[in-house]
Amino acid sequence: MKNSCIKIKNTKIGIGQRPFVIAELSGNHNQSLERAKQLVEAAAKSGAHAVKLQTYTADTMTIKGALKIEDPNSLWYGKELHDLYKEAYTPWEWHKDLFKLAQSLGMIAFSSPFDASSVDFLESLSVPLYKIASFENTDIPLLKKIAATKKPVIMSTGGATLQQVSEAVTTLKTNGCKDLVLLKCTSSYPASPKSTNLLAMQTLQKVFNVPVGLSDHTMGIGVPIASVGLGACVIEKHFTLKRSDGGVDSAFSIEPLELKQLIKEVDRAFLALGSANFGISSEEENNLVFKRSVYAINDIQPGDTFSTENLKVIRPGKGIEPKFFEMLLGKVSKKKIKKGEPITWEKIL
Repeated sequence: MKNSCIKIKNTKIGIGQRPFVIAELSGNHNQSLERAKQLVEAAAKSGAHAVKLQTYTADTMTIKGALKIEDPNSLWYGKELHDLYKEAYTPWEWHKDLFKLAQSLGMIAFSSPFDASSVDFLESLSVPLYKIASFENTDIPLLKKIAATKKPVIMSTGGATLQQVSEAVTTLKTNGCKDLVLLKCTSSYPASPKSTNLLAMQTLQKVFNVPVGLSDHTMGIGVPIASVGLGACVIEKHFTLKRSDGGVDSAFSIEPLELKQLIKEVDRAFLALGSANFGISSEEENNLVFKRSVYAINDIQPGDTFSTENLKVIRPGKGIEPKFFEMLLGKVSKKKIKKGEPITWEKIL
């Protein structure tokens, strides 16, 4: 295998290496810096190799009024999207201290950026690598920005077809990314074991010739342990102190003893079950709205020229795909478009 390993500081990730286990803090700090520090310390005590944050604000993710979650099966049913991200985000002023703490405890610390400004911010903190979240894997402008840092990238492939993954990989590789890991992911919260399709990891490895792993949203630790038998070099799990404490992601997060058990068992895994099906699962369909697309961020009149002043790539995904954003700039609006409306092809002259 040509790209069998990547190196992060003194740690090798890839074929032949012990699976690299990432504790994803997400919003489980519940807006308490003290709790966030406790999470980092608990992750280290449990044996995690890395902790990961998410770097965004509600305003970099979406705009007020863009979407209210109406799927009754969603953990976030009834919440307005902007309010959800306001509740879940990790304050940027916490990042430096949390990274420093993780590093002092022997872990690698990094984050998932969700827009260009968050990449710039993370660069100012000299992060050693980047994670691309599933719902951002079709945000071509963001992928170009991350690739230009020339740092290693771990990308989740949830909610994407094989063709979309290919577009993302090509974008990363042609814009400066040399070291890449792809994670099989089912973007459902929580996901069911039957929708995980671990065998698709082998498809990713064969098609793209890179190390692979699993970003897991199932309950418990059985599925990620099984993934090692099919070649998972990286395992990412959401992490909390106690699920009963609540929080936006607590329901599908693992606790310290479970993380410790997971890390203990990954080297014993021999067999994983699943199918080789690849693509968007039925569980993901309702959540594809969380993809990014092009939206109006100011009122646009007929005849107005599209620009970065009136267009932005945000969630949800009801407009034109982000890969067409640059092409839209300079085009003329055919219709009146209100702030917060998606940009669709019929609105363009």
